[in-house]
Amino acid sequence: MENILLINPGCNSAVYQALNSKLAAIEPPAFAGLFATYLRNKKCSVDIVDAAALSLSPQQVAGFVSENYNPDLIVLVVYGFQPSASTQNMVAAGEICSALKTINKNYKIMMTGTHIAALPERTLREENIDFVCSGEGPKTILLTAQAIAKKTNNFSDIPSLWYKSGDKIIANPRDSLMENLDGEMPGIAWDLLPMEKYRAHNWHCFENINSRQSCASMHTSLGCPYNCSFCCIHTPFGKPCYRMWKPETVIKEIDILLNKYGIRNIKFIDEMFVLHKPHVFGICDLIIERGYDLNIWAYARIDSIKDEFLDKLSKAGIRWLALGIESGSKYVRDGVSKGRFSTEDVIDRVKKIQNAGINVIGNYMFGLPDDTLESMQETLGLAMEINCEFANFYCAMAYPGSQLYKMAVEGNLDLPDSWLGYSQHGYETLPLRTKALSAAEVLQFRDNAFIKYFTDKKYLSMIKNKFGQDAFDHVKNMTKVKLKRKLLGD
Repeated sequence: MENILLINPGCNSAVYQALNSKLAAIEPPAFAGLFATYLRNKKCSVDIVDAAALSLSPQQVAGFVSENYNPDLIVLVVYGFQPSASTQNMVAAGEICSALKTINKNYKIMMTGTHIAALPERTLREENIDFVCSGEGPKTILLTAQAIAKKTNNFSDIPSLWYKSGDKIIANPRDSLMENLDGEMPGIAWDLLPMEKYRAHNWHCFENINSRQSCASMHTSLGCPYNCSFCCIHTPFGKPCYRMWKPETVIKEIDILLNKYGIRNIKFIDEMFVLHKPHVFGICDLIIERGYDLNIWAYARIDSIKDEFLDKLSKAGIRWLALGIESGSKYVRDGVSKGRFSTEDVIDRVKKIQNAGINVIGNYMFGLPDDTLESMQETLGLAMEINCEFANFYCAMAYPGSQLYKMAVEGNLDLPDSWLGYSQHGYETLPLRTKALSAAEVLQFRDNAFIKYFTDKKYLSMIKNKFGQDAFDHVKNMTKVKLKRKLLGD
């Protein structure tokens, strides 16, 4: 039996600065949990060390592994709360690998994840590891562990595997994607995770801000059929794709979360949950049949969420929908393949969602390639006009694997010196410059926009009236946390 140890790396204090202590979410590592289920089904012995949730330093992780495990293969599963967050976790991942090799140079270590799939050769050259997976992950992990356990040292037939042979790097062809998600990877191995450590996003629990310490994140689908230039979601899959678990598989996982762990705050991590009607309705109907009282949030697009979805979503406990509005300028949205809808469509759709009793998180981005000071002000103006229950303000980043990264490299644009520079909330944050604006101007606008939005009297009045004094006080305290920015001279 192969012994495989999966590690979820992360240094939340570096990624989120002062937000880490109470405000930032702590999510379970969904991909590590899915991979564990797949490997268990293949008769492997599997464990997970969630270094991020346990707040373990790289040296502590290495010591913990040395004292408690004897793995054939150690796998750093480098993902984040969303696909682009993989890159910001690379520093912690690399430091863990070095600490492990210092304790035992014979450890066999692999890295997999969105960032790694985007830069497999660079990752293998720069990190103290033996293998890189350039594809989806599970099958590559399994076959590599089997080859190590058999001491064959023959890795030539393992798909999506990169490895060293002397000074030469070998890159095996990519594997095809898993077709039978329900049969081979039906959910997350929750029993391997420290469930008491996870914490919901603050806005997710505005209706009961003191209930955050009970949450879970899970997939109902993998991939995305869209191709936005700022996103790197397709990197591990090789191309735009969209695969779904059956509603019956999804509800079994929800049954476990609620009935075994008492968790009702659930995030559907799917890049696009509200999309395929039979899938969405099938899951919602099963939740409604059980009479569950859930607090779920999920992603949707302005042009994917039709009127017919709203009542069903609301009855199933979908309390929040995150919408990628991105920009208040249709011209700017067109430049990143997000311009299928007008500003009037955005306003109308948000109002309809709210009228259905569902809260909205508006996701906005500053510093897209065609942005100017005027267009970013237009975006902020739209955000304040819509007045969503919460708003995420991001800077455009050239995440490895995205079209923006390719554009930045070809255009010789400045990129972060450290992978931590890709963190939206980090000290070293370095967004892309635009044709008209410097990176510092973009970042300064973003940080000022955040404060302006969340201290606006109209917004605060809405929060107090809708969610009560506790949520109101929470938002007020949130705006007192100032992020330090190297780029801005802090």
